[in-house]
This record gives sequence, C-alpha cells and structure tokens, in this order.
Amino acid sequence: MAVSIQQRFEDYLVEKGLLPAGLVSHASGRAKQNYRQLLELTAADPAAFADAVASFHKLPRVSSSTIKAGKPLLDRFSVRFLREYAVFPYEDGKGDLHLAVADPSDPATMRMMDLTLGQEAKREVATFNDVETLLRDAGGGEAEQNGTSADEITDLPKGGDDDLDILRDMASGAPVVRAVNELFERAVEMRATDIHIEPFRGMLQVRLRVDGLLRNIPSPPPTMQRALISRVKILAGLNIAERRLPQDGRARVKVGHLDLDIRVATMPTAHGEAAILRVLERNQRLLDFSRLGFSDRDRQVLTSHLDSPHGMIIVTGPTGSGKTTTLASALSRLNQPVRKILTIEDPIEYEIQGVNQTQVKPAIGLTFATAMRSFLRQDPDVIMVGEMRDPETAKIGIQASLTGHLVLTTLHTNTAASAITRLLDMGVESFLLASVLRCIVAQRLVRVLCADCRRMAPLSKQTINSDARYSAIGFKPGDLVGEAVGCDRCANVGYRGRFGAFEILEVNEEIARLIGTMKGDAEIERKAREHGMSTMIEDGVAKCRAGITTVEEILRVVASR
Repeated sequence: MAVSIQQRFEDYLVEKGLLPAGLVSHASGRAKQNYRQLLELTAADPAAFADAVASFHKLPRVSSSTIKAGKPLLDRFSVRFLREYAVFPYEDGKGDLHLAVADPSDPATMRMMDLTLGQEAKREVATFNDVETLLRDAGGGEAEQNGTSADEITDLPKGGDDDLDILRDMASGAPVVRAVNELFERAVEMRATDIHIEPFRGMLQVRLRVDGLLRNIPSPPPTMQRALISRVKILAGLNIAERRLPQDGRARVKVGHLDLDIRVATMPTAHGEAAILRVLERNQRLLDFSRLGFSDRDRQVLTSHLDSPHGMIIVTGPTGSGKTTTLASALSRLNQPVRKILTIEDPIEYEIQGVNQTQVKPAIGLTFATAMRSFLRQDPDVIMVGEMRDPETAKIGIQASLTGHLVLTTLHTNTAASAITRLLDMGVESFLLASVLRCIVAQRLVRVLCADCRRMAPLSKQTINSDARYSAIGFKPGDLVGEAVGCDRCANVGYRGRFGAFEILEVNEEIARLIGTMKGDAEIERKAREHGMSTMIEDGVAKCRAGITTVEEILRVVASR
C-alpha cells in the first residue's frame, strides 16, 4: 500500500512540474525514505514540497510558528525515533493533540503514535526542515539527549598507558557510545561533511563542516576526550594503544534511515589526539545537471561532449569543490545498457548501478595508473579516473582517449585554462592533448541563500566603496542582489545548501591550435571567452543577480582564485 502511495505521489509531482520524470527511478526504497529522497530530487524548496504533500494527502498545512505556540509532547518518544520519521507531536491551546509530519505516507507509524499518546491525533503537514529544527530546539541539551548525566561524565577515569582495558571498557560503555552516536546524528541533521574533534587545554572542541564552513556545536566535557577518541578508533579498526602517530581508518555506521561511510584520520596534538571524520552517505542520490547550477550554455556544451564516442573531459577545482558530484552526474547520464563504464576512485562516494567501480588500494599496488592499464584490456566505452595525480596516469588517459574511449577525470587547478598547462607540465605532448581534449569544467561551490528567508536588496555606494572587488566584477550602486537574512530553518546563517559556479572551456579548432603551439593560459582563456565562455566570476555574478547567492559568497569563494 505504501509503495502505491509513493508511486502516485511521484506521478503527482511530475504532473505539477516539481519532479523530472527521468529521475523517478532513483527514488525507490523503503516508504519512510521516499519523501526525503523525493525532496532532494525535486526543484522545489522545502515549503513548496510540503504544500504539495499536504495537497496530495488532503491534509492541513501547519507552520513552525503554530507548532511553537503549542506544547511539545516529546516525553513519550525518543528524539531519534521522531527525527527518523520526521514527526513532531504537540498539544494546542485547546488541549487537542496534533502530529506535525513531513511524510504522512506510512499510516502504521501514525497509528502507533496515536496508541502511545492514548488518543487519535490530528495529522498536519510540516516541512522536513521545520520538524528537524523543532526537535533540535525542544530536545534538550547534548548530555540529556545522550542519556549521560554530569556525574557519569566527570567520573570517567583518565586511563594511563597501563590501563588499556579500562579505556576500552569506557569506550564501549553506554555514555560514550551514546555521545558518539549523537554526534553522528547531529552531523546528519546539519548536513555536515566533516566532524572535527579537537582537544585543547581544559576543553574539548567539536565542530562540524556545513556548506564548506566550520560550525561549533556543544561538546562533551574534556574528561571524555580519550574515551571518545578511543570509541571512534574502535569503530574504524584502529589501534587505541597508539597515540603518538597519525592513523587512518574507515567505519560504516547507520544513522536513522541512512548508511554512512566514515573516514577517520587521527593526529597527535599537544593536548591529546584529534580526530577528523569525513562523513559520506552510501548510495548518495545523484543530481540531474539542471540541479548542479550549470547555465543553459554550459549545460549544452557539456552534454554535447558527453555524447562524443571518444576524447577527454576534465573537471578541475580545489578539494571540496564538487568535482566528484559533477562526474557522478555525468556518469549517470552516460549509464546505458549499450555502454560499459569503468571507474577508479579514491574513495567511491556514489555507488551507481550498472557502473563497474573500483577503489584505489595503494597498499597492494592498486593505483590509478595500474588500474588504468588494466582497464584498457576490459573493453570499456567510458573510463572515469578519480584524479590525474602523476604523469603515468595522465599519459595512459591520453592513450585511452586516442584509442576510442571517452575518458572523464579531475585535476587540481584554479581555472579551466590552467588545466592545460598542468597536463603539459606532466609531460603530455601538446599535439596529443590538442587532439583528444573535448572540454574542461572548472568549478567552485558557493552557499545558496535559504529559500525561506532570502531577499533581494540594492547595493549601496558605501558597500561598493568598501571593497574594490565589487566594482572590478561589474557591480554598481543600486544593483539588486541576493542578501542573507537568517531564520530557524537555516540556523540563522542565511544559507542552506551549496550550488556550483562554473566555467566550461570548449576545445574548438582555434583553441586546439593554441594548445598545440603551447600558448599560455591567458591567451587560451581570452580566445575561449570570445567563443562564448563565461568565467566562474561571471557565472557567480549572474547567480547573485538571480538571488541564488550573495556577492560576499562569490568574493569569498570565487573571486579569490
């Protein structure tokens, strides 16, 4: 029954123009996951999606202010359960019970909550963001949510070199296990990509990287530091006795409805071990090109070259600029039964059904270069190389492009044109590069203004004069641009999510001639702009004028290149 409801709702979203019909197949899964997945796939903001849910299920729509005016009924449920099922129970001023739910497609869960409350509650539709924010605000402090009292925390022994058994027992004890689990839950709730656990004198600092910037969150007491790090090490299969050397490991954990891959890196510091945890969602949902942030021209150029039977397409940018997401979306578009696709990645961030994906394992000699040599004997149509790290990999990639394969790869350079210089410096022959290169995508990720509180505002003369870069990138006093405001749904930062700022250099005959004669970056970029290329800064400026992001964000991320 639940699957049937989901299918009808997918059709409803397609009919309303909120969901591209070609993406529906990605939304399959258990019923309690479906609406979260569909929200990610739609072009709608959370409020518009919730309006569609309410309309489809013929339920009233409720705002966060109405829910806040009532009395939360959280004492009979675990916050983890409510967060997983996106439900917030509350009582209004008249004594009536309500369930503010973001996904009403599972009637069994609603009936179970009625039984727990002792009577049938009125169903209402709220946004996923509202439910998450309300649960965070009403769920109590960190220690309370962890089920850990102050006495339990402060009584934890320090654990010297001779008491590893005690330290191992502490790391496996309920207070520390709950603290680590709550940390993972908070990271998922805030859409964090990294967790930083850092000891300092007399304190333990925990920060989450959200939309590219670090945010402090309430931290466990410093007396839990060693037990907390030891718990992380146990999950990642690391040696808890070794505290003098850095260690790297991996763990798989389940948080609510999500399966996460956690990449752990520890580092000794002056006040104890620090740990950085990269949070990767297994089976991440791929994005359609229309949702990556490409302009119409850039999308047309890239898709036309993805249809080429052979050649090389390069995506370039610094670490964390979204290169892997762009490549995975390209592979998803190419993924058809008539093509064989092989990838070598480090790590595999997106699992794509029908694509043969291989993980780099340097310890046993499986590198990008060795995998590439083997790939050429596997009769592939498309090869994706996670990164051109060395001259050998670059030369094998060029050879594969010349022998009838479409090769997709990444480089770490600041602009599209500088990728050409980088490959030439790696020993690739200029005439070969000119013949195989199809296009180069350079990109950065900029934060997107929160859909619930963003506004357009004119730039003042004082603002323009405060930074010479405003005028340098074409802004004048009075120009309307997006402005960050801040609300409960975006944790009062004014931004939620990220979008790409791109430049796509298409290699036509004139550009190929310049590459063959080894002309410099500036001349190649100038010629590409004559043929219609917009730079990342120009793309970012257009997004500011469209109210997608702010000038400050473009200056921070793009104009500093």
